This record gives sequence, structure tokens and C-alpha cells, in this order.
Amino acid sequence: MYNPIGIFDSGIGGLTIAHALKEKLPKESIIYFGDTEHLPYGRKSNKAICNFSKAITSFLKSKNCKAIIIACNSASSVAYKEVIKFAGGIPVFNVIDPVINYVSKHCKNSIVGVIGTKATINSNIYFKKITTLSSNIKVKSLATPLLAPMIEEGFINQKISKAIIENYLSNKKLKSIDNIILACTHYSLISDEIDTLYNKKINIIDSPNIISNNILTELKKLNLTSNLRAPSYHFYVSNYTESFENSARVFFQENIKLEGIKIWH
Repeated sequence: MYNPIGIFDSGIGGLTIAHALKEKLPKESIIYFGDTEHLPYGRKSNKAICNFSKAITSFLKSKNCKAIIIACNSASSVAYKEVIKFAGGIPVFNVIDPVINYVSKHCKNSIVGVIGTKATINSNIYFKKITTLSSNIKVKSLATPLLAPMIEEGFINQKISKAIIENYLSNKKLKSIDNIILACTHYSLISDEIDTLYNKKINIIDSPNIISNNILTELKKLNLTSNLRAPSYHFYVSNYTESFENSARVFFQENIKLEGIKIWH
């Protein structure tokens, strides 16, 4: 099926997933929507996140997407079931379950730290699902609400970013962890800073790779993979700024052009 894969996030964090998918599925067309008008989702109510997610799903359906990826932990944690209903039979993937399944198999008898937005951490979804699948894993969670906005503004590998990251990771809630889940698609861009802060002694779960591998497997099962010679890539945002486009290029690691589009009524 040659229809595109639809991906959405509150901002540019999901481009880490889009890029990983492009590497794994180079013959697939992709449509990406970043809801920059409402970012960050982590500070919004569950109802608002569900409403935004449904509106974006409607937009991606109008673009004839054959699958939809919720490339946002906040939306995945509170709106996944709503999006499935709203998608009308189109396969929907989230960014939480593949990571949880991986951790439950590969991180047994360990302490796993989880950092993410308030919406994700307050949902308690990682703790509930990991401990249900593997009772010998201890989960320690911490909301880190400043990280996503910091990354959106381009503060990476700077004194201010290092100070904020160190402040969060030195929190006693994360004491004695062996592994850490970066439970926000933005956080992949600061994984090197986190690795340095931990002196490379804590295993950082490679979420984009795990998620993209899972989606590749599932699309093959559903017979939904394409074999396009010249796939297309379209990137939309609900509030365009030139600085955001520049940041998006860093996330996607390639030269891309964003198109501002209004989908709210």
C-alpha cells in the first residue's frame, strides 16, 4: 500500500521517531504534524490532549494515511484509546508500549528510572505496565517539565541545559537506577548530555530505535509496507516560525521545509 504513514507530536520531538522510521523504512512516504500552537502537551489537561489528538487524527485521515503514529508520550499516555476509536480502523501506534515491552524483557532484576512530562508521569503508565509485566523490576519516576520547552528553544549542549538536566537527575527519586527511559520523544536530543552526567554508567534506553523496529515489524504483519522509488515527506505545523523550522532540521537531521496549516475550527 503506497499511502503515507502519518506521525504527530506536540512539537518537533516526534521528528526523532520520524527520522528513525525513515532509516528503517526508506521507501515509505511520511506526513508529519507538529502541534506547535499547543505545545507542550505535558502541561495540558487530559481532555485537551485528547481533543488535539483527535483533530490531528482527522487531518491525517484526510491525507489518506495508512497508519498513524502518536509520536508523543503525553498523547500516547492519555489519548491512545481515543485516537484508536477516532481512526476508524486505521492502525494506530503509540511510543510507550514498545519501550515497556523491551524493558520488561531486557532489564529484569534492575531499577528503571523514567523521566517525562507531567502528563506522562502523572498517568503512572510506565510504572503500572512495567511492574505488571515484570514484577522483579523496580520503577522510579520523575516529572521533568522544563526539558521539552528547553529543547524546543534549542538549548542543547549549553550551560543552561546542563544545569537543568543535572538538577533533575540528581533528584533522590532517581537514586540507584540502573537504566533510564527518556519518556518524551524530545529527550533523545539530550541523551549524550544525560550519558555524560551519569559518567556512562547508566543504560539509556534507545527509544527511537525500539519504537521504529516495532512499527516496522507490525506494518509487515499487516502487509502495509511500501516499495516506493521516490517516497515523499511532508511536514506540517499548526504555528509556523522560522526558528522552529531550523530546530526541526536538527531533529530530523536533514534539510526539511515546514508548512504552517490551521486545522482547528
